[in-house]
Amino acid sequence: MKLSVIIPVYNEVATLARVLELVRAVPVDKEIIVVDGNSTDGTLDVLRSEEARGDVKVIFQRSRNGRGGALREGLEVATGDVVVFQDADLELDPGCFPQLLAPIEQEQCDVVFGSRFLAGRPTMTFLQYWGNRVVNIVLNLFWGTKLTDVETCYQMFRRRAIEGIQFERTDMSFTIELTLKLVKAGWKIVEVPISYTPRGREDGKKLYWLDGFVSLWVLVKYRLKR
Repeated sequence: MKLSVIIPVYNEVATLARVLELVRAVPVDKEIIVVDGNSTDGTLDVLRSEEARGDVKVIFQRSRNGRGGALREGLEVATGDVVVFQDADLELDPGCFPQLLAPIEQEQCDVVFGSRFLAGRPTMTFLQYWGNRVVNIVLNLFWGTKLTDVETCYQMFRRRAIEGIQFERTDMSFTIELTLKLVKAGWKIVEVPISYTPRGREDGKKLYWLDGFVSLWVLVKYRLKR
């Protein structure tokens, strides 16, 4: 079973090389796809060096198209049986990929989410924590699901699960849109606990409070279209 690891990147010069080394070290058959959103901080130099090693496919966007847009471009070239997303910071450890992959390999499900909340309350700011909670409550209320972390980076799924699905979102809410379309298509989602080391704005975190409101709007929009 081959795993496609899609990494959206924008100005991650400080952490990118380390993340790629951690992904390489995961003992599974995989391909690594990096999509850069026209970085300006030296990330491009790191990517050219990493690409020269021959085990990383890099897509250089001419203009930034959001995290969702980068993931969609990565999905277009992915060839693995299973796909997972990996952000280019160090908040999440790709060493947990085998644990995420296990339910799929054991044919318990075709979609696995890594949840930051299953092991207890993670270290988050007040707004980040309750923003996540509200989005999850609304999702579960609208769609009858029991998910604990819909806005997780770690969404892993068989590539066939999204064949023929058309996406609209190119921003952070792509995560929500993908979840809703997987739920609507009837795919079972299993959650696995993951560890989480948050970073702050001074470390380059790009998630803003407005993203939470956009996620809520997407939930309402798709509920009305149901």
